[in-house]
Amino acid sequence: MELSIECQKRDTSANPRALRREGQIPAVLYGHDGDASVSLVVEQREAERLVRYADVNNTLINVSVPEMPWNGQALLREVQTHPWKGKIYHLSFFSISSQSSVDVVVGINYTGTARGVKDEGGTLDIMVSELAIRCAPDVIPESLDIDVSHLAVGENLHISNLKLPAGVEVISETDKTLVNVAAPRTVASEEPTPTVATPLGKEIPKAE
Repeated sequence: MELSIECQKRDTSANPRALRREGQIPAVLYGHDGDASVSLVVEQREAERLVRYADVNNTLINVSVPEMPWNGQALLREVQTHPWKGKIYHLSFFSISSQSSVDVVVGINYTGTARGVKDEGGTLDIMVSELAIRCAPDVIPESLDIDVSHLAVGENLHISNLKLPAGVEVISETDKTLVNVAAPRTVASEEPTPTVATPLGKEIPKAE
């Protein structure tokens, strides 16, 4: 899904609270011109739509600022929200147009049914559901597919075991375990406590 948003330049002296009351969300764009950044505002409804469909540090967004003029692809780097109301307070965009590589976070899609689950009754324990990677802007994967069908009980996969697409590099700890197949859980059976029947009207003598 391709996402686009139009922004306007923001006067840095403008009060952010006043802007929000007027239905505008403060934002910033950086990475488009070296270390420079530009202050922006986004219509609240457009910001809410964007956040609903875009994943932080993953989804490419076509950003345009007609007043500069500037347009190009960017990543949504950060979404600041109100602590308890959940309303959007601020957006940060990072331009990738002039970058040779970018750091993004992608989800992991585990495919197949592990042999240890299907044939041995084990349980697939997923330790990691997303990875931080580095790659060129034009080859950002939507997700990483990892086949686990060959895993038996007691076996696992580490980040170092992954076969990544060309041009993609993991920037997480390579010795981290992604997934493993745990042995079947057994429930210990409780033996009933034996009871001693006594003749009616008689007491059991106390042990000395």
